[in-house]
Amino acid sequence: MTIKAYGAQAGDQPLESMDITRRTPGEHDVQIEIAYCGVCHSDLHQVREEWAGTLFPCVPGHEIVGRVAAVGEHVKDFKSGDLVGVGCIVDSCKHCEDCDEGLENYCDHMVGTYNGPTPDAPGHTLGGYSQQIVVHQRYVLRIRHPEAQLAAVAPLLCAGITTYSPLRHWKVGPGKKVGVVGIGGLGHMGIKLAHAMGGHVVAFTTSESKREAAKALGADEVVVSRNPEEMVAQANSLDFILNTVAVPHDLDAFFALLKRDGTMALVGAPATPHPSPQVFSLITKRRSLAGSMIGGIPETQEMLDFCAEHGIVADIEMIRADQINQAYERMLKGDVKYRFVIDSASLAL
Repeated sequence: MTIKAYGAQAGDQPLESMDITRRTPGEHDVQIEIAYCGVCHSDLHQVREEWAGTLFPCVPGHEIVGRVAAVGEHVKDFKSGDLVGVGCIVDSCKHCEDCDEGLENYCDHMVGTYNGPTPDAPGHTLGGYSQQIVVHQRYVLRIRHPEAQLAAVAPLLCAGITTYSPLRHWKVGPGKKVGVVGIGGLGHMGIKLAHAMGGHVVAFTTSESKREAAKALGADEVVVSRNPEEMVAQANSLDFILNTVAVPHDLDAFFALLKRDGTMALVGAPATPHPSPQVFSLITKRRSLAGSMIGGIPETQEMLDFCAEHGIVADIEMIRADQINQAYERMLKGDVKYRFVIDSASLAL
């Protein structure tokens, strides 16, 4: 089937309208009419070849929501008309230790929603900046939010699970003081989720202008990280730090804020490395530096259900598909509160 999409033919070219093909649904597949697709910083890095290995044509997009259009004969859990989502994963080996534990995101053979290997034309996966997608039922997620919130649910499929998974893994909850560094697409979700989990949330921003916005998102305290006095006041007080910043910066300044045995987890993915932290920042208080990448399918479903129960969605700005190149430039400047979402109906215009 031929459908409309937005993508790029090379890393130095703008995204443009193009025709792509999708496979006919197999017996375990779900065909989805895409209603909205969130715009992630990863999309920009990949399509512009700032990350290695980009395959062209590149159609980004892994924050996908829409309705089931058709299902294969062996699909039992979904039917036509269901509200569903697809995140960053559309395939994995299905039989390794990670897959068996529902941690497909750590499978060595995980296939990304775009730029991953597939027998479908053109030989690699094409993402959600498109009208439709066909996905194996294992990687399809049920959406229980009201349909009126569907566009704002889309970023949960990446920004939501990327922040939810480490907050859950490091057991953020009542009695825990958690820092969230950066108040962008990821950070604003981290604040909302940590607050809903019952943690005492300290938001860190370089911008005084974001202080009130962070409080509105659910932060109990807001620290301007460029203010030494505000930083010192938080020394040795945090149980956990979720660092969402996607540009290289000094990690030692934040290690000093962790209690003994505290952990800082990195979820932002800069195009170039952070400066290496000082060993003494770690060993003097048995602190840990960790990383976390999205989440497995069961945990992503858990996150969606948690967000539906607590009324959590992303703060979004809707755009047409033909505005994507301008949106990328604005995203680089931090000029979005807090996530762009493409209205997929605009692809047909």
